[in-house]
Amino acid sequence: MHRGKTRSIYLILEDGSVYDGFAFGGRGDARGEVVFTTSMNGYVESLSDPSYNGQMLVITHPLVGNYGVPKKLRRNGILTNFESDRIQVSGLVLEEITKGMEWNSEKSLEEWLEEENVPGIYGIDTRSLTLHLRENGSMAGIISDSKNPKGFEDYEKKNLVENVSVKKPVYYDNNGPTIAIVDYGLKEGILDCMYAMGYSIIRLPYNTTEKKLFSYDPSGIVLTNGPGNPLLLEKEVSTVAGIMEHDVPMLGICLGHQLISMAVGMNIRKMAFGHRAINKGVIDLASGRCMVTTHNHGYAVYGETPANIDVSHVSLDDRTIEGIRVKGKKVISVQFHPEARPGAGDGLQIFKEFDMMVKSGKKWGSKGSKK
Repeated sequence: MHRGKTRSIYLILEDGSVYDGFAFGGRGDARGEVVFTTSMNGYVESLSDPSYNGQMLVITHPLVGNYGVPKKLRRNGILTNFESDRIQVSGLVLEEITKGMEWNSEKSLEEWLEEENVPGIYGIDTRSLTLHLRENGSMAGIISDSKNPKGFEDYEKKNLVENVSVKKPVYYDNNGPTIAIVDYGLKEGILDCMYAMGYSIIRLPYNTTEKKLFSYDPSGIVLTNGPGNPLLLEKEVSTVAGIMEHDVPMLGICLGHQLISMAVGMNIRKMAFGHRAINKGVIDLASGRCMVTTHNHGYAVYGETPANIDVSHVSLDDRTIEGIRVKGKKVISVQFHPEARPGAGDGLQIFKEFDMMVKSGKKWGSKGSKK
């Protein structure tokens, strides 16, 4: 139970709804698109996930903070227990915050938000709030001391990717061939999985040109997750279409899946309240196998499937297209997160499929040198 000093504060939604609660974490107003996750654990990974940039996160589980926040750990220059170096959400909404500490914890959740000046509100009936968002859709909100704040923003018009992508290339040297990862808001779990498979990695800014990308002579390309409206990324979609003309294996994840889908002529729509959880059921259509997967997205691929596309995965919840294969090309993409930090490891098979595509090319020798 939260036992610190309490200060009354409000969550105000753009439709006029007001939720009374108590302040914790950073000071000042917080603004963002209010979305919810049904995940019962993994709040450290969720709060540091760049896909949540620009959003205020409602966690539906009633007790949050039980195991504190660990010290950041790196392996080969890659974070192993956070998804980025900072809290990415603009605000946090809870029913009850706890000050639980585990053996590997160095601070409480509240202390983490205080350090990074991210406002939070607790004491809200998050079940009622979640039902409201399910019925009316995700919407802009403000955490404020005032019941009548101004400044609701239209998050459909904001390019949030530029907030979270690296500004210049970053290298991760390894023994294997080089993979180019285009960073639209990369979760470090993707880096960790690729590095564990032996790949050297060049991590590139989201606006890297086709020419610049291929100057690194990659053996494979990964398009990552990221925040915001993919329909704003017209230039990046054009770049992806150009990249696909090369005979280089490509994997798209989450936002990367949407960019590939748009590049082949498929449609994208805003979902009412999105998929944000670590236990979403997805069917692998080739095997008939049900996978438990991690999701964090507010947009979806929909509509007629072009003749050159095979749908590989669909959601059990709403039949959303969760994966595609481009016929005649070494291009695969999935809407869910195969790295699953947090979540089940069912999706790791996607990395194995990509690994087989890359290594079947046999374009390298030892230490990743090209033959």
